[in-house]
Amino acid sequence: MQNHPLITHKSLDSTIAWRNGAAISVEKFLTDVDSLATLLPAGKYILNVCRDRYHFTVGLAAAIISSKISVLPPTHTPEMLRQLQIFAPDVFCLHDNPDCDIALPRISYPIMPECAVKQSAKKLAIPQINAQQLIAIVFTSGSTGAPIPHQKTWGGLVRNVQAQAARLGLTADADYSIVGTIPPQHMYGFESTILLPLQTGNALSCAQPFYPADITDALASIPAPRMLVSTPLHLRLLLDAELNLPELALTLSATAPLSTALAHKIEDTLKTPLIEIYGSTETGQIATRRTTHSGAWQLLPKINLTQRDEQTWAEGGHIECATALNDVIELTDTEHFLLHGRTQDLINIAGKRSSLANLNHHLNNIEGVIDGAFFMPDEHSHDHVTRLSACVVAPGLTASKLLAALRSKIDPVFLPRPLLFVECLPRNATGKLPREALKKLFAVSVNKDLNNKNFSDAQI
Repeated sequence: MQNHPLITHKSLDSTIAWRNGAAISVEKFLTDVDSLATLLPAGKYILNVCRDRYHFTVGLAAAIISSKISVLPPTHTPEMLRQLQIFAPDVFCLHDNPDCDIALPRISYPIMPECAVKQSAKKLAIPQINAQQLIAIVFTSGSTGAPIPHQKTWGGLVRNVQAQAARLGLTADADYSIVGTIPPQHMYGFESTILLPLQTGNALSCAQPFYPADITDALASIPAPRMLVSTPLHLRLLLDAELNLPELALTLSATAPLSTALAHKIEDTLKTPLIEIYGSTETGQIATRRTTHSGAWQLLPKINLTQRDEQTWAEGGHIECATALNDVIELTDTEHFLLHGRTQDLINIAGKRSSLANLNHHLNNIEGVIDGAFFMPDEHSHDHVTRLSACVVAPGLTASKLLAALRSKIDPVFLPRPLLFVECLPRNATGKLPREALKKLFAVSVNKDLNNKNFSDAQI
């Protein structure tokens, strides 16, 4: 039976987390984990929605040592919670929000003051966890509406972040401080802001900043060397804010590919090496790239990609069974590949093919465009042609100028009809743009006034 330690920090005095400039020791962490474990209900499944990253981590560790399974659904909508209860009838919710109204049996993260009864340092030991123990179940949205579960064992998760750490050059004695702008409940945040510091002896920041000033403050409150784990949305906002950030040793980005131009601007402005992570909820992270050096992605060690039936499959390494990828991938050799967008993003208009990812890339590279996205509406039987649309945040541009710039980059058949100018796009906390949110944005605008000045079919 193979075991892996819960954490890899060298001593009880090591720092495992930072809160408002104050260090939280391994001893404090292990004490909090043991204390919380005694308070958890009898249910086997735990929905951990703690916003404070340290609280989430203590909750995760308490669940692990109690042989409970953390469930990580993509949303917390009433329908998703109903489906979750069908899957796990005894699920309960751990939260640290006084206003939490999740319709499940709930337990509030307890206040654990320093004066609380603690175990002596001699009795504290780092738990050893069976590699086969089921730690978490993450969910993707199924085509029928029922969430699809994907199991994550401790051994698979450890192998995953160890491969990541080796690729990033994170040594056990580097003492990195890690700030994340994405929630720990998201697979990318779970791996890179929770498991990565736990399995490399580094320290996480309790904060979950979103706005540029908050990100700057969170980074300023922790010691160097600092790592920022973020998304294209947050990094773009940081650039636009033109703030003076503390020195960064490394920046990670995921959830959507960066353009080469934006990657160069991030490295030049923030003065930090930038590494992109490629992965999925199903597989976890499987590849990285230094975007300013190459557009190709390099697979993590022992990960293999194979192509059959016009689909790409990933296996090996921490992936415990062959898994289909939902992306259009071009293999360049056994270790590298190019990414050409999502399979469901492929569009065919008048016999010409492209992808939403490719069109979005060109749209967002236009000078003056802050954010933008193409949208292919659902087909309707009464329509002869389904028109490709786009919405854009570009306060300094007119529709005619933007369309002229687009016409020089893409085939005219893909020019958007209509083009909607908005103040912001309905992105979620990870910077992703859910299709339903985009669909609603267009529906509201169209229903309000089909001839609204924000729409333009000019020069198409």
